[in-house]
Amino acid sequence: MVLAQLGGSISRAIQQMSNATVIDEKALNDCLNEITRALLQSDVQFKLVRDMQTNIKKIVNLDDLAAGHNKRKIIQQAIFNELCKMLDPGKPSFAPKKGKTNVVMFVGLQGSGKTTTCTKYAYYHQKKGWKPALVCADTFRAGAFDQLKQNATKAKIPFYGSYTESDPVKIAVEGVERFKDENCDLIIVDTSGRHKQEASLFEEMRQVSEATRPDLVIFVMDSSIGQAAFDQAQAFKQSVAVGAVIITKMDGHAKGGGALSAVAATKSPVIFIGTGEHMDEFEVFDVKPFVSRLLGMGDLSGFMDKIKEVVPMDQQPELLQKLSEGNFTLRVMYEQFQNLLKMGPIGQVFSMLPGFSADLMPKGHEKEGQAKIKRYMTMMDSMTNQGNTRLPVLELDNSNPKLMNESRMMRIARGSGRPVREVMELFEEYKRIAKAWSNMKGLGKMAKKGDMSSLSRNMNAQQMSKALPPQMLKQFGGMGGLQNLMKQMGSGKDMMGMFGGGDK
Repeated sequence: MVLAQLGGSISRAIQQMSNATVIDEKALNDCLNEITRALLQSDVQFKLVRDMQTNIKKIVNLDDLAAGHNKRKIIQQAIFNELCKMLDPGKPSFAPKKGKTNVVMFVGLQGSGKTTTCTKYAYYHQKKGWKPALVCADTFRAGAFDQLKQNATKAKIPFYGSYTESDPVKIAVEGVERFKDENCDLIIVDTSGRHKQEASLFEEMRQVSEATRPDLVIFVMDSSIGQAAFDQAQAFKQSVAVGAVIITKMDGHAKGGGALSAVAATKSPVIFIGTGEHMDEFEVFDVKPFVSRLLGMGDLSGFMDKIKEVVPMDQQPELLQKLSEGNFTLRVMYEQFQNLLKMGPIGQVFSMLPGFSADLMPKGHEKEGQAKIKRYMTMMDSMTNQGNTRLPVLELDNSNPKLMNESRMMRIARGSGRPVREVMELFEEYKRIAKAWSNMKGLGKMAKKGDMSSLSRNMNAQQMSKALPPQMLKQFGGMGGLQNLMKQMGSGKDMMGMFGGGDK
């Protein structure tokens, strides 16, 4: 992802400054020059970059700082605040409300990924418990209804459109009325796009808007236009009441940062960014967590939200019990792999962890990692369990690696259609993770039943460091970085509430 390259460049500049023996004017200027270069390469407007550099130098006056001040932290905080200011439009967007019908209209130029984004938006809300529906009012582009129909069917979302009707206003009205009768609480109307800004496009948008009376109009924009996003967003705002912007194709263009900053300059809130072709490659855009992840500082609250989405509350006490016993079986590993895949793209999840720069998991390696997990799960599907008792040992529930002999490995390889070498690799991975779990044996006894919060308070960094692979510990910044992370986790309400702890 190109934004990962931008984040990597900025976080490396900050890291080089932090590693300097003395934080003086030269170290600060070197750091700011590297950040400036990275932002300009991402097509951020020169004036915005220059203002950011000037503001940071005003905030961080090294001559006025007393000897006891932590200069590194003050500079990092100033960079963080200025980047947030650059990307923050200063106004919130409309949020759909449950308990009533919300109509959302999508507008944009042709080729911006509008139809795909409509489905992603519906799919995102469907996972949150909404009942969405899609209406295709795009009668201009050949194949628009087929595309929406295919996407909606794949995501199991109801849709409406017509192959014969040419009036987009009529289709939009009929679709909205139909789904209101079916008690859908989020109705998404996809409208026609054009190759360039034409008067007919804006007139059609105005007519559909007047007929359907949408609660929110979302403008979908291609990130590849960079700084030109300012003019595009302004033109659409003047024609229809655009309440929010979604920027697409952030995974493939070096101008993503420019598009984000340009849209913010129009005071239009960006609510989502598209980071790939798949349904789950769609991120909520929240300025502070976004900048935090860009700088490699993580987003713990977002990480906890993802865990809460994939690990049901009734499974959490059971997981805690297994943790306290140090009983890590292949079945437990299989379940954790399932949860990891449900959380979305691995690189996206990794960027939420403090200490992990967003460029640590490049796009190709991310897919490779997910493919490897799926191969491991295929091999585990060929192991014996409760439903297959022909063999005396239930391999999925076995925690003794010595029982996995050569004949078993060959049988698993045949059953899964994988080479024996890959089955051996799976067991090596299992042994490594099982060793980490055994280091945490007994820690769960510190926690009350089903309450992970007391565990996070009582477990110290020394105990946690034994459970982490050396490479991961290094990414956290060694023992010192891990201690800082533990402080965040221990005091964060998200961490406490995740396992039923914290204030009620």
